[in-house]
Amino acid sequence: MKINPDYTVIYSDENIVVLNKRSGLLIAADRYDVDAPRLDSEAEKEFGKLFAVHRIDKDTSGCVIYARDAESHRALSMQFENREVEKTYHCLVHGYPTWQTQTVEARLLADGDAKHRTVLSKQGKSAVTFFRNLGKAGPYTWIEAKPKTGRTHQIRVHLNSLGFAIVCDPLYSGNQHPVILSEIKKRWNGDETKERPLLSRLALHAYKLSITHPITGKRMEFTAPYPKDMEATRKQLLNVFGVDPLSEDEQESEK
Repeated sequence: MKINPDYTVIYSDENIVVLNKRSGLLIAADRYDVDAPRLDSEAEKEFGKLFAVHRIDKDTSGCVIYARDAESHRALSMQFENREVEKTYHCLVHGYPTWQTQTVEARLLADGDAKHRTVLSKQGKSAVTFFRNLGKAGPYTWIEAKPKTGRTHQIRVHLNSLGFAIVCDPLYSGNQHPVILSEIKKRWNGDETKERPLLSRLALHAYKLSITHPITGKRMEFTAPYPKDMEATRKQLLNVFGVDPLSEDEQESEK
C-alpha cells in the first residue's frame, strides 16, 4: 500500500472523509497563492470529488473533514456555521502563562495589514477562543485551544493578544528559532554542526474534531495523532521536563 506523504486517512465512508494533513498544505484554492500545494487536489486522486466544509491554516497540521456529496456538504457546512462542531487544537508557545484557563473574546478583521494578517478590530467579526494550559516544558508551554468561531488565524491572534506566540509562527512571532534538542537537554553528546531541529514550522496542530454525521445523525469524534516533528518534540520535552500534553488522552484510552 502506497503511503501518501501529504496526509493519512483517519476515517472515510461514502459521505465524508477525515484526513490528518501535513503542515504546508492548503485545504482548498486560495486567491493569494493559486499555485500552492493543496490537500483537496491530492486527496481527490484517492477519493474522487471532495467538498471543503471548513479551513485550517496552511501551516497548521492535523484534522480536516471533507464531504463527498452535495447533501453531506450542506449539512456539515451548516454545523460549522451554527457552531455545532467542537474543534480542539494543541500548540507549543514561547514563555509561561500564569493562567490555567483563559477565554478570549475579541473581534477579528482578516487581511487587516500589508502582510495579509488578521488584526484585532472593532470593525471585525466576533471571535471566541477557550485556552487551557497543558503544562510548562522548559522555555515553552503546551496550550490547548478550542475556538468557538472559525476566523482566519483566530488562535494565533487571540494568543498574541494574551502576550504569547506559537513556536515558529512566520506571521505573528518575531522569534523564528526552531526547537533544538541540544539547547534544552543538559547532557547532549551529538555534533551541533550536523544537528537537525526537532521542530522548525508552526507548532499548531488540529488535534480533535467532533461532528454529527451528516447522514446518520451519529455524533462522532476524530483524533489526529501528532505528526513526526511534533511527536518527536513532545517526547523529548517529556523526557527532559516531565510534561506531556497527551497525558489526559492516554489515561482515557486506558480506561
